[in-house]
Amino acid sequence: MPAPTLTTARLVLRQLREDDAAALFPVLSDPEVMTWWSSGPHESLSETVDYVKGNASEGQGFLCWAITAGDDAALGWVILIDGKPDVKEIGYILHRDHWGRGIAREAVARVIDHGFDDLKLRRIFADTDPENAGSIGLLERLGFQREGHLRGEWETHIGVRDSLIYGLLRDEWTLEKTR
Repeated sequence: MPAPTLTTARLVLRQLREDDAAALFPVLSDPEVMTWWSSGPHESLSETVDYVKGNASEGQGFLCWAITAGDDAALGWVILIDGKPDVKEIGYILHRDHWGRGIAREAVARVIDHGFDDLKLRRIFADTDPENAGSIGLLERLGFQREGHLRGEWETHIGVRDSLIYGLLRDEWTLEKTR
């Protein structure tokens, strides 16, 4: 099942497509954007084509939305990855030129709404590097709570890294939205 189209005041979140690779190559090849990603910067468009194709495929255990702002060009994405029943992991990436404008917060919040309201999830969690201050700040602004610190959890392009787990429950999200 493809990801349903979700909208916000400024954004359209639509199913990631294979043809988004060219727009996402500048994101996935940017060393600064990819510092905290599980893999290093892409070295070629063909690498991005393969990567986007895998994330755009249906039936892989996740929903992946391209973040767009009016012109249908992908600026990044938000993904919900299947976990236990009624639990999903959220992930996101955004072109560096769009950092600091609230776009990631708006897109991630809309996907959280969809997860809790439409998919009836009870929990959404995120896994982030302890040094990824931008991601930690975003999660905390959205009401996620730090639940754990896993030592030596990931082997990435920058070495073995720890991981912080942040979680958000449906009731907490409902309360957060009323503030």
